[in-house]
Amino acid sequence: MLQTKRKPVSVGTILVEEFLEPLGLTQGELAEQAGLPRKHVNELCRDRRAMTADTALILARVFGNSADFWLNTQRRMDLWEAVNTPRRAERIARAVPIAMKRRRETAA
Repeated sequence: MLQTKRKPVSVGTILVEEFLEPLGLTQGELAEQAGLPRKHVNELCRDRRAMTADTALILARVFGNSADFWLNTQRRMDLWEAVNTPRRAERIARAVPIAMKRRRETAA
């Protein structure tokens, strides 16, 4: 996993700055084109909703790119937030790799 201190660009930022603005589309127009509720598009644009496989497939069809593009963008953000949110990072750090557990058991 690539570790970076810099927060990755979110799905919402990419959607707005790389697609809607350059194409002169409003959220309402995208919602209509994609067959999604306007609230759904608004929540994506404001980073209040995570990208799902279904939505990634829809946006890939609308914009002519791949579902992987959208899902990888979401994945990078999810991983960064998990590692850089103290409570979540602490929970992750408590996990013990299986190899270490077996070494402890055989040493005892």
